Amino acid sequence: MARKQTFPHGIHPPENKELTEAKPIEVLPPPAKVFLPLQQHFGAPAAALVKKGDEVFLGQKIGEAKALFSAPVHASVSGKVLSVEDYIHPNGYPALTVIIANDGQDRPSPEIKGNDDPFSLSPEEIKQKVKEAGVVGLGGAAFPTAVKLSPPKDKPVDTLVVNGCECEPFLTADHRLMLESPEEIIKGAELARRAVGASRIIFAVEDNKPDAALSLSQHLAHYPAEVALLKTKYPQGAEKNLVYALLRREVPRGGLPFDVGVLVQNVGTAKAIWEACALGKPLIERAITVTGPMIKEPKNLLVRLGTPLADVVAFCGGLNDGANLLILGGPMMGLAQWSLEIPVIKGTSGIIALEATPPEEELSCIRCGRCVAHCPMRLVPTQIVKFIQAEKWPEAEAWGALDCVECGCCHFVCPSRIRLVHWIRLGKNTITKLKRKKSA
Repeated sequence: MARKQTFPHGIHPPENKELTEAKPIEVLPPPAKVFLPLQQHFGAPAAALVKKGDEVFLGQKIGEAKALFSAPVHASVSGKVLSVEDYIHPNGYPALTVIIANDGQDRPSPEIKGNDDPFSLSPEEIKQKVKEAGVVGLGGAAFPTAVKLSPPKDKPVDTLVVNGCECEPFLTADHRLMLESPEEIIKGAELARRAVGASRIIFAVEDNKPDAALSLSQHLAHYPAEVALLKTKYPQGAEKNLVYALLRREVPRGGLPFDVGVLVQNVGTAKAIWEACALGKPLIERAITVTGPMIKEPKNLLVRLGTPLADVVAFCGGLNDGANLLILGGPMMGLAQWSLEIPVIKGTSGIIALEATPPEEELSCIRCGRCVAHCPMRLVPTQIVKFIQAEKWPEAEAWGALDCVECGCCHFVCPSRIRLVHWIRLGKNTITKLKRKKSA
């Protein structure tokens, strides 16, 4: 194994992983109804292929990707389509959603066809199978994986990094996947390596998961791969930080890892790539962590997409008295939810139940510089926020607003409790809208 490495800055929030890190992944029984948004990925929503009254099979494509940056959506149960309508979405806005009544039979779609020798597939065939399976990044960003496996021809990739850092507090589902499905992860990574023509694979694991690193390393004998242990620090799993920590290559401002010859994939995504190519299985379920002090029985679960949060929470014994904050994802970058009827989607990595205290009063900046000292992107968050508050959008962009990864380090360390991430997110959205308007 490579020596432990890391990146500059960052923070060390309480890990809180002891609630679930030793708990194997359990299969959550599919619900009576699934709610499948046609927007479960970065980019354009899928176009509905079904209508009210249609019978659908398990794994049947129900949403077609019509744009480059999109991904198809598949039925996670067999049954009857109750409606195709706007429904509440984890991102906070209504989205067109296919609602299916589960017939309890899991009748498989005839579209699903496996392959006895996935390693015989050409790079283009691998990409096509991944695309048709609707695979997206399962670390949270939900970027269409087939697009990621197709870097520009003038940007050759020499290294595939498989991200097993899982640096967000509380979350342990990726940890469990590395312990329970190391061979599938490694085989999926090998297919991704072949798809992009990389010469090697590095499995990146934080040193708070030595058992996961060992689990992977025991199955690498026949692959051009190694396991690298990294120092436990947040946000170690952010792509640019990870590339620098492992390879000392700095992704340029506004650039992507392929600009420095690297492709990064999450361990769950690697497993989904293997299942797509070997089994013909579309992305219809994912591993998540259900945890927090306000969950009665914290667990790691394999959950069908479209399952309402209420069903997931009930399977974990329900909420403790005093629960008033439910977060999808990790506590640093996740989104607070207002309803248990919201469904699990492709980008849902965890459900965390907390008892939140009233928001602290936001005070004036005391110019302590902590946000600058801890920002992993080497930005000056307070200065960016000042420009955003003054609606000076060109200045905010010039100071790197769009380079912010919204990791929350600045807010975590700010003694004045300034909502830096909220302001920068507002600024990023506004700058992006203005740029689109201008280009149109």
